[in-house]
Amino acid sequence: MEAEAAEIPTVVARQLRENAPLMAAIGARLRAHPPRAVVTCARGSSDHAATYAKYLIETRTRVLTASAAPAVSSIYGAELNLRDCLFIAISQSGQSPDLLATMAAARRSGATVIALCNDAHAPLSAAADYAIPMLAGVERSVAATKSYLASLTAIAHLTAEWTGDANLHSDLQALPAALAAAWQLDWSAALPRLAGAAHLYVIGRGLGLSVAQETALKCKETCALHAEAYSGAEVRHGPLALLGPGFPALILAQDDATRPGLTVLASELAARKVEVLLAGASAARAIELPTLPVPAALAPITLATSAYRLLASLARLRGLDPDRPPHLRKVTETV
Repeated sequence: MEAEAAEIPTVVARQLRENAPLMAAIGARLRAHPPRAVVTCARGSSDHAATYAKYLIETRTRVLTASAAPAVSSIYGAELNLRDCLFIAISQSGQSPDLLATMAAARRSGATVIALCNDAHAPLSAAADYAIPMLAGVERSVAATKSYLASLTAIAHLTAEWTGDANLHSDLQALPAALAAAWQLDWSAALPRLAGAAHLYVIGRGLGLSVAQETALKCKETCALHAEAYSGAEVRHGPLALLGPGFPALILAQDDATRPGLTVLASELAARKVEVLLAGASAARAIELPTLPVPAALAPITLATSAYRLLASLARLRGLDPDRPPHLRKVTETV
């Protein structure tokens, strides 16, 4: 896991370079024929990438973006009217039967289908109108790292080309260097607070909710730490009642309109004696984890990079092998 996560800067640089002509072509198609809606379809870490896609696409294009429930097609056999919609399937392996069934239904109903997949020869890629390779290379660890961040990068690249956003495009070119720096950031101050923890909330908002979801999943599968992800707004609707001494919170913020609310939340929790680990903002009595001054649209990618290194260390501290989580395997095929 740690070795593969360390490859992320190289993976991102390669993907941005090699996918440039394809992304430009797809962007031109989307500008010429704007979709009436975007539908994403994914599971696991890839579904966390779909959360990122929702916030980035909706805020940059104003086009409704929603996540499909694969069981609607694969189990219930119901086909939605996706005429003139853009359907984006995201998968590391591109082999899961439910994703393939949902993609096939989307094509029959008139959607333009894009596959984001790490295996260019997978069935998912072969069935798409446009197959965007993640180019993350072989990933052996059960816990996906470089393929997840490759999917986020591809989503940002696609959005930049679709919108013709020169600033986002320029920011993407600087991303590999930022990722190399993010990998070196020292988040070890979190280790004593998480080493013996039984439960954890990971909190983000907006674009950053995706990395909160991803970090919580990695806590479970690599560190045997029960972690749940919440929006900084949603956590106030009930889950907040559980937080207190012995139940820490990891808050991940990016520099946009969501940060002030997360800062207030961090201060409130710290005042209640909750051990607050805070990345991307400052608050009294919170344990601050260092971050980089990157544009908000790409901050989830750098935050996840730093979190991966922390969790690889945490797993070993808790006496676990992050590459061999119990009861899990690399390719999960659901129907």
